[in-house]
Amino acid sequence: MKHNAEVQESRHDGLKWAVVVTLLVLAIAGNTYFADQAILYRVLGVVALSAVAALVALTTTKGRELAELAKNAKKEIQRVVWPTRPETIQTTAIVLVAVLVVGLMLWLIDTLLGWAMSGVIG
Repeated sequence: MKHNAEVQESRHDGLKWAVVVTLLVLAIAGNTYFADQAILYRVLGVVALSAVAALVALTTTKGRELAELAKNAKKEIQRVVWPTRPETIQTTAIVLVAVLVVGLMLWLIDTLLGWAMSGVIG
């Protein structure tokens, strides 16, 4: 879904994506290389490099489109009419009763077919 004004792709987007990939590869390689270090420091390093990579990615055209999509999704979620507690309890009870009834019917059919096959086989 495009805006009224087309978003022009920056000529530096390719370079930015290369930086993102490089940062993520550095995070993975660094985590492996420093395996003998405390896990806290390795996690902090991976989180920091991933955060920088995410910030760089958000400056690209696709990153801005993703941010806009997330903003629109948040607005859409706020428009949803969520069921009340009594509606939720009633719907859950109906589903549980339906599952129980279907389960009993399947058990009954299985038992009858089992008795029938026992009678045929002997």
